[in-house]
Amino acid sequence: MSSTDENDEGKRGGDAPEKRLPLTAVMREAREQLGDLLQKQAGAVSAIRATDNGWTADVEVVELEKVPDTMSVMALYHVELDSDGEIVAYERGRRYARGQIDRR
Repeated sequence: MSSTDENDEGKRGGDAPEKRLPLTAVMREAREQLGDLLQKQAGAVSAIRATDNGWTADVEVVELEKVPDTMSVMALYHVELDSDGEIVAYERGRRYARGQIDRR
């Protein structure tokens, strides 16, 4: 092991807390990366949470453009990101018309 490796290892180890990415950066990364992966327009990030391994986010995506716009088909994707803000997994949840309102 070189002295450079030892120094790098010392910086990562120990009691120094790992610096997290800013929330706004994680939101932007989730939206942009998911849009690129799906080749679709990713919209709002409706939820985001820090986890032990990084982040989870819920991202709304336009699945199918329709006219009028309120009839476009949307989907909510659950996205997992690592501590560097890179997507490591995603899953499509529910699909709905853009103009649909949740009723509870």
